[in-house]
Amino acid sequence: MRNPHNEPLKHPGNSPSRSREGPAVRLSQAAPGSDAPSSDPPPQRPGRRDLSERRCVLSGRHGERDELVRLALSPDGAVLPDALAKAPGRGAWIGIDRAALADAVSNGKLKAALSRAFKTGKIEIEQDLAARTEQALLRALLDRLGLEMRAGKLILGSDRIANEARMGKVTALYHAADASEDGARKLDQAWRVGMDAEGSGIAGLRLPLDRAALSVALGRDNVVHLALADRASAERVAIPLRRLQTFLGGPAAAMTGGEPGDRPAAMPGPDRVQATN
Repeated sequence: MRNPHNEPLKHPGNSPSRSREGPAVRLSQAAPGSDAPSSDPPPQRPGRRDLSERRCVLSGRHGERDELVRLALSPDGAVLPDALAKAPGRGAWIGIDRAALADAVSNGKLKAALSRAFKTGKIEIEQDLAARTEQALLRALLDRLGLEMRAGKLILGSDRIANEARMGKVTALYHAADASEDGARKLDQAWRVGMDAEGSGIAGLRLPLDRAALSVALGRDNVVHLALADRASAERVAIPLRRLQTFLGGPAAAMTGGEPGDRPAAMPGPDRVQATN
């Protein structure tokens, strides 16, 4: 029996054969708030570093910090997306998708919620905040992938990924949004073989980025599949990816999950990011 070098990242408590559960944000009712974490956080899941919770100022629900998006208030009162959740000063959190944020901006609900959270009416919100937030989240994900590549952590190329996967050396596996089903299926199978998980349905995650966008961001030709062997690298990538998928209304950014039919497909329309000239 094989003894793989790395185990894949997955949500603890879920067996590989079970389908992925629900949306990216684990929700329960709470009063709206800002940067202050919930006073009654749920039990921590093993294997996750920052499990502090934040409340969505619009829905009043709460979710894990690494899955919600922070909006920061600049000194002049402008509301800006804080994709890395590291900007100084006051901030508030949202756990809704792009369409819901656009609606909240246009109908004034976001301004009202932020005025209550920040205790000031001197707030300026641009009408394109939803688009700016998506772009900021995309940039955070691509920047993180670029950093991992420069550090020598990314594995590129179908043949190399397949070889590493069969030896149990792949922790996280990703496919471009427009990757062929056949190509993705072959690498998924190699990954399962390396983990002694044949028949489990474990599969790589399909990114909300097509091959052109990935190739431009990473400075390589025809980036269709990519993988990470290092667990710490995979965890670093998972944070901006979870936030992006929450905002795009996609599934949770687990490293593995579900049956093949439950994998996220290439997202249509604005949720599928393509390279621009």
